[in-house]
Amino acid sequence: MDEFLTTNEVEAEFHIPASTLRYFRHIDAGPPSFRLGRRVVYRRSGIETWISAQEAATTRGGKE
Repeated sequence: MDEFLTTNEVEAEFHIPASTLRYFRHIDAGPPSFRLGRRVVYRRSGIETWISAQEAATTRGGKE
């Protein structure tokens, strides 16, 4: 089962500022999130997928 993380937990573990996560949510960008009761939560797998996509989209160099 996938783990749910709050905004503060994402900030602590992935070093993405909570204010940036809130801004991403406001402009409908960033890792997928949803409301679970009164809390905004993120699935761990969703954050990891989003980070991988960011890496793939912005990686430069390293080709031989």
